[in-house]
Amino acid sequence: MIGRIAFITGATSGIGAACARRFAAEGAKVVATGRRKERLDELARELGDACHTIVLDVQEREAVERVFGELPSAFAAVDVLVNSAGGALGLARVDQARVEDWEDMIAANVRGLALVTRAAIPGMIARRRGHIVNLGSVAGSYTYPGGNVYGATKAFVERFSMNLRADLLGHPIRVTNIEPGMVETEFSVVRFGGDRAKADAVYAGMKPLVADDIADVVHFAVTRPAHVNVNRLEVMPVDQAFGPFAVHRGPPKG
Repeated sequence: MIGRIAFITGATSGIGAACARRFAAEGAKVVATGRRKERLDELARELGDACHTIVLDVQEREAVERVFGELPSAFAAVDVLVNSAGGALGLARVDQARVEDWEDMIAANVRGLALVTRAAIPGMIARRRGHIVNLGSVAGSYTYPGGNVYGATKAFVERFSMNLRADLLGHPIRVTNIEPGMVETEFSVVRFGGDRAKADAVYAGMKPLVADDIADVVHFAVTRPAHVNVNRLEVMPVDQAFGPFAVHRGPPKG
């Protein structure tokens, strides 16, 4: 990682923050972005000169399009993009879900990821090097009750990642979709509107992954030889697996 520059969205917590720390520890320079300035300031103090922070909402198109052109020269040649911003909101079934939650998830998980990726690619093409790492989810492949729009946004991430590979063929730019299962971060706290008890219940009685586990997986993908592309990497805790098909028996629900 020495000499490499990583641009990380969602670096104020969870997997994004873990990636920033792991990359900096391995000798990379890090552009850490997120919406919470106080969290970014803490990260900058921790990582020192290796870290440049930017308050950025990935949903704001003009800000995203501007940010790569305004990077300090020492951080401008971004060759790793980690799209970690986004998340889940609510776990209600489709007829009870808040449309506002759907809109927010689509804005961050789909629109934001696409906007940042589009803004980063021209520089990577010009410099003839780059690696785009998208944080997807097993929810993009496996359905569960209440996962409706969140799962759909992560299915977008998987398909977008593969389409990037097709579009960038012939350029020395790699694309990887990391698809975690259950990872204990602020994810569930946010999903349940700050209800810590509900969030803790998600992981009760099992050992989930943690943010550093996923940062380790991201580090693995970006440190493979330049001719090796990890397309998709799905990772779950040992305590999570797959169940039988759901079958409804009896009369239709009222």
